[in-house]
Amino acid sequence: MEPEERTARRTRRRFARRQWARRWLSLRKVLALLVVLALLGTSIYLVLFSTVLQVKKVQVVGNDLLSDARVREIADVPLGDQLALVDLARADSRVGSLAEVRSVDVTRTWPDAVRIEVVERTAVAVVEIAGRLRGLDAEGVVFRQYAAAPKGMPRIRPGGAAGTDALKEAATVVSALPQDLVTRVDHVEVATVDQITLVLRDRRRVLWGSAEESGLKAQVIDRLLAAEQAQVYDVSVPGNPTVR
Repeated sequence: MEPEERTARRTRRRFARRQWARRWLSLRKVLALLVVLALLGTSIYLVLFSTVLQVKKVQVVGNDLLSDARVREIADVPLGDQLALVDLARADSRVGSLAEVRSVDVTRTWPDAVRIEVVERTAVAVVEIAGRLRGLDAEGVVFRQYAAAPKGMPRIRPGGAAGTDALKEAATVVSALPQDLVTRVDHVEVATVDQITLVLRDRRRVLWGSAEESGLKAQVIDRLLAAEQAQVYDVSVPGNPTVR
């Protein structure tokens, strides 16, 4: 075989290999695209249509005052709906509207559950409203009913001019009291937002004023009760308390 012919054959083989390499590269790209499309289609089917990822249960945690059934009823998460399409914000808003709920977090738990984590309110005092004894939390929210006031929990007694703002102020005052002082309070008289009085179990009175500077007022009255025997203590101006 002549050298020219051998050279021509080698050239044709190299050209054929390069052509095949180009075709294989193009084919690989097509195959990769087909695989991606197949995976995407499978994922869309699983998320939006498959029964594997449908809501089969609603888990409720953190609740004590509210039953699981009550939380599920209010959340209204449809069983059998695709988990990816559940409106979590709607369920969160509905459960959060319950007076007993301070905060709530609604999340998806793959593959088939919705989890509702509830933080309930804690009563710091009780108040009688329309003949019923209700719990009052630190934010002044009325949220539950009692047959009788729990032992050691003060009772709020609002006057005729006391509205919701005054109840909130009273709740702030009670929340600022140290626990040993809370247990000594029989009730809290609330005339207005800035006329709040603690009545102790031994009938001594503490003129508190408004809820402003309640932390400081709590420290002052704690020292005064230990140092002074009096019937009335006035800490409405904590920098200048008086007794009589």
